[in-house]
Amino acid sequence: MKNKRGTPPGPPQSPAAPPASTAFDNLLSQAFAQLTAGRLAEAEVLCRQILAASPNHAAALHLLGIIAYQVGQNSVALEFIDAALHANPQSAEVCNHRGAILHALSRYSEALAGYDRAIALDPNYLDAHNNRGNTLNSLHRHHEALAACDRAISLRPSSPDAWNNRGNALHALEQHQAAVESYDRAIALNPNFAEAHHNRGCALHAQLAYAPAIESYDEVLRLKPDHVHAHANRGNALLALKQYEPALAGFDRALALDPAYEYLRGTRLFTRRLLCDWQNADDDLAQLEAAIARGERVALPFATLALTASPALQKQAAEIYVADKHPPHPESETEPASIPPRAAHDKIRIGYFSADFYNHATSYLMAELFERHDRTRFEVLGFSFGPDTGDPMRRRVSAAMDRFLDVRSLTDQDIAQLSRSLQVDIAVDLKGFTRNHRAGIFAHRAAPIQVNYLGYPGTMAAPWMDYLIADRTIVPACSRHHYTEKVVYLPGAYQPNDAHRPIAAAAPTRVAEGLPETAFVFCCFNNTYKISPAVFTLWMRIHARVEGSVLWLLEDNAATIANLRSEAARRGISPARLIFARSQPLPDHLARHALADLFLDTTPYNAHTTASDALWTGLPILTLPNETFAGRVAASLLRATSLPESALTGLIAATESEYEQQAVALAHDPERLLSLRTHLRQNRATAPLFDTAAFTRHLEAAYTAMLHPERPLNP
Repeated sequence: MKNKRGTPPGPPQSPAAPPASTAFDNLLSQAFAQLTAGRLAEAEVLCRQILAASPNHAAALHLLGIIAYQVGQNSVALEFIDAALHANPQSAEVCNHRGAILHALSRYSEALAGYDRAIALDPNYLDAHNNRGNTLNSLHRHHEALAACDRAISLRPSSPDAWNNRGNALHALEQHQAAVESYDRAIALNPNFAEAHHNRGCALHAQLAYAPAIESYDEVLRLKPDHVHAHANRGNALLALKQYEPALAGFDRALALDPAYEYLRGTRLFTRRLLCDWQNADDDLAQLEAAIARGERVALPFATLALTASPALQKQAAEIYVADKHPPHPESETEPASIPPRAAHDKIRIGYFSADFYNHATSYLMAELFERHDRTRFEVLGFSFGPDTGDPMRRRVSAAMDRFLDVRSLTDQDIAQLSRSLQVDIAVDLKGFTRNHRAGIFAHRAAPIQVNYLGYPGTMAAPWMDYLIADRTIVPACSRHHYTEKVVYLPGAYQPNDAHRPIAAAAPTRVAEGLPETAFVFCCFNNTYKISPAVFTLWMRIHARVEGSVLWLLEDNAATIANLRSEAARRGISPARLIFARSQPLPDHLARHALADLFLDTTPYNAHTTASDALWTGLPILTLPNETFAGRVAASLLRATSLPESALTGLIAATESEYEQQAVALAHDPERLLSLRTHLRQNRATAPLFDTAAFTRHLEAAYTAMLHPERPLNP
């Protein structure tokens, strides 16, 4: 969910007190006093008395415009302000207020003209400079907004509004720490400035400083307990910290205050899925799906991938989000026509864009591919907008690039322009709409060809995204209409792998992991949001038929563990048969796969990197594909292991009943399981899934084909 930065301050609550110069002085003074006291109806009556006798009375018209603005009648307010300006065209104050009303109507260019006129009449008019900065931010002209705020501060350094607005401009420019410093100045001048506290929290949030961000949101809620954005954003920060129960409480409060709060219903349901809190889950999902079908902004695209098995709804959710948050920018349209012709390169320049160039699943999969790119034909650039952790994978990935650029402090537009200036031929987005994505880079058109790959298992449904890399299991021909990108098919699996991932030499014992010595161990090391109520019910039916078996899951959150154990009991299975594995370094985690007998996959969202982990260690996976990209990954990976077709038939189920039957049959057939393990381990050196050298050549062939659209792609 995008962080809200708060509503910029509008014009003053009321205009300056009118001069005593007319026959209506007394009425006007009374009206002004009533307005200042917040008695708007009484002020309106007095103003209308003046207009009854003098219809063009500028000050009375002005006051009526302010009254209408304060009650949210912006169109009416504009009519009064226009009449006041006609009667007194030299009033800088009226011009400023006209700009504020136009801003409230989202007519930003006209609002800016109003502020410019006010400043022309009074160059030192603080509020006009301040409001001008707000409107320039709304127009995404953030450098100009910063200059306007600096001018306002030069006029009055003690203005908390000016410092707050300066922070907003810096935040938009991705200069988050500088933004925090400006918000701190605003708060020092006005400790009760709730919006400055909120904006400070958003800037900290953007730096992934979640705990300090929560402190700022808490201060907002102390000042304004019903601040809906603070409740929602506090929930998002808690979600990032895996504090799911308080996050859910924040989302519930935000939705109680604003049931239409954009994208929050999907985030709330996703959080409940993380908690394995399934009360009314079917009804809630049905309502969410219906809202997406109606075109409502109720769910972020990634949450939709996890919640629904409908590729049509996943596509629609992405279309809604792109149109709302990342429409193509005017200079890019939907095609790369604005990128000037460039001299032919000796090498194809590939730009990989991600926030995950560190110890993260994406880098675990991609690192060897980066290293294996043919440097006689390709130049590889990494654009990193995630944290500089300095960990081993960060060092390995950065060393594998011909150029590695830390672009965290640049705006989306600046990153796109940098990519253009470096003449990147193909920009590969490894994030899609996953957490900390920067889709705006691609909306600004970073390269003539833009590719959605790996991080986001679905269509981005964006007019500026040209290609999706998949395989024929992931996106069969009959499903291509669910993807707006041109689909590029790789032979074998779409997913790369690092064929050098170490497995710890010493595997732990079952006792050390809390597992029974002789029980059959089903496992699933997927994130808990992938565990749907339906698949858990299926698992419990399997356990009921395999005496003494246990289910080994990843430990994530105490509340989640309690909920899963409760759900097992509700289905007649002892909670003690659920065992939870603590987080361990990757080599140790891979080694303990040897303790499990069969990996039970989830649906509608499959194992992805976790499936590669299991297959790398020789652990068989039982999967149940559906119609979506995210729900077909495990089948794709299994098909790339070189297992015999007869073995694949037993591991890729067609129905829930077949999934259950195969799980039970495998649990009762140790020789068959041993044969599967042996095949997986023996094939590891030659299977397409782990042949990174061959995979890299296939991917390079796809990139080359993208640059030659005259040649048939995927004939």
